[in-house]
Amino acid sequence: MHQGSDLPPRELITSDDERFMVEALKEAWEAFSADEVPVGAVMVFDGKVIARGRNQVELLQDATAHAEMVTVGSASQALGGWRLEGCTLYSTLEPCIMCAGALLLSRVSRLVWGAPDIRHGANGSLVDLFAIKHPMHTISVTPRLLTEWCAKPLQRFFQKRRLDSNEGCPLL
Repeated sequence: MHQGSDLPPRELITSDDERFMVEALKEAWEAFSADEVPVGAVMVFDGKVIARGRNQVELLQDATAHAEMVTVGSASQALGGWRLEGCTLYSTLEPCIMCAGALLLSRVSRLVWGAPDIRHGANGSLVDLFAIKHPMHTISVTPRLLTEWCAKPLQRFFQKRRLDSNEGCPLL
């Protein structure tokens, strides 16, 4: 479980986008607690969170169980259909190619993401799928919202993983 100091102070949250990103951050910290790569996401429709998700790759032993994929599936169930027009996905990490494709195919209207993913990011870090003119759908993107806060659980997770892997090694 996350601590209050893991989230931005309330006085720094001045917009709905920031408020919803904090909700995604709560999911990321839940993933951290479950020893998953800490990425969280929420889907918003008509100003309300309709779905939440966090990475569950290890739990489900499924490489497709990214926070965004879990959230898209839950949002489709909540709305009773696969077309997510009018929805905004908030993700603590720049989506990968798979997740970006799912957002395009499910017709999410808007994407807001926090920290860049230099290895797999599909909004400019590795490739930019959202810059390619799509014949049927365009997603409005707001990148790098609360970037430092969104990077924090990832940094802490991988620092812990490095420490754990070096435990017992007398040379390090």
